[in-house]
Amino acid sequence: MIQTAMIRAATQTLIDHADELTQLDRAIGDGDHGLNMRRGAQAVQARLDELAGLSLNDALRAMGLTCMSSIGGSSGPVFGTLLVTMGKELPADPGPADLAQALDAGIKALTRLGKAEVGQKTLLDVLDPVRRVLAEGGPDLTSRVRKCATDSATATAHIEATRGRASFLGERALGHVDPGSRSMALIIGAVCDTL
Repeated sequence: MIQTAMIRAATQTLIDHADELTQLDRAIGDGDHGLNMRRGAQAVQARLDELAGLSLNDALRAMGLTCMSSIGGSSGPVFGTLLVTMGKELPADPGPADLAQALDAGIKALTRLGKAEVGQKTLLDVLDPVRRVLAEGGPDLTSRVRKCATDSATATAHIEATRGRASFLGERALGHVDPGSRSMALIIGAVCDTL
C-alpha cells in the first residue's frame, strides 16, 4: 500500500540521516535534533501495522500525536502539529492542489505555534516554497517538489536565524543549514521517491 510505503520511507530516511541532522544541530543548536527525529521515526515505525489500517487522515493524526509524545525539544510539537493539521485538512484522495491547501493550513498552524514566519531559518522555509510548487501543478511535479525541498533547505544556510536556539548566534548561524529544514526536505524527498 502506497501509504505504508510513504510512512516507511519517510521514517527510515530520518533514521538513516540522524547523524547528519545531529551534526547540523551541533553547529547552531543544542545537538539533539537527529536523535530526537530518530526517536520519533522509530516510534512511528513501531505503529506501522496499525497505521496501515487507517485512512490517510487518521494516519496523519496518529503520527502527529506520536511525534508530540516521542520527539523531544521543539521538534515534537512542530512536526506533530504539522501532521495533525494536514490530517484535518486533506480530503480522502488528495491531489496537488489539496496538498498545497493542507500545507498552507499547516504553515499557518506552525506560525501560530512558534510565532515564526517564512524567512527566519526554520522548516517553514521549505514548506512554503513546496506549497507554491504544488499549487502551480504541471508536469514533472514530483521531481520539482523534491528539488524545491532540497534546494530550499540548502538555502537556509544563507538566512540569518531570528527564531529558535540558532537566533542566539546571530550572524554566526550563517553558512549552516537549518536542521529542521533539512529534516523536512528529507521527508518530502522520501515521500516523492515512493510516488
